Amino acid sequence: MCKVSSYKFYLRNLNHISNFAVMFTNDLLIVYEKNLLQLKQEINLFNDEKNMWLTAGNISNSSGNLCLHLTGNLNHFIGAGLGNTGYVRNRDAEFASKDIPRNEIINQMDATIKMLKTVLPALSEDDLKKDSPKSTPGREMTVGYLLLHLLSHFNYHLGQINYLRRVLEV
Repeated sequence: MCKVSSYKFYLRNLNHISNFAVMFTNDLLIVYEKNLLQLKQEINLFNDEKNMWLTAGNISNSSGNLCLHLTGNLNHFIGAGLGNTGYVRNRDAEFASKDIPRNEIINQMDATIKMLKTVLPALSEDDLKKDSPKSTPGREMTVGYLLLHLLSHFNYHLGQINYLRRVLEV
């Protein structure tokens, strides 16, 4: 069954889901996976792999660096913060690294999808209401809010990657 038809089946059968946390985390998992697959598609659309590491005009972050940032962000906040995966983030390296092969970045995306498929379904409704363990002081938020925030952050950078690719490969 393709992803779209399985999602339509899921939507038609929501009345069988009585637990909000299950519904919420299932929906988030579907959207996170869709967005990571879209990110893989964006990276694969680069005609010249070297262009993944270029910027244009006043843009300071390359598409490659934004990919590292996105997978690092999800693995830090969701993997390590909620799933105790042991992931150790090096945020500076997300923006400083250069010329990492495309297939290595795609492997990081695949590993991130796998992590999400493990961590998100394990969250309970009580977990979603708790304070996020990786909140920045002064910007505390619940786990549920964090998951939505991370999704909007991901989409912001996904749009930047798409736009930058089109600018660089006219």
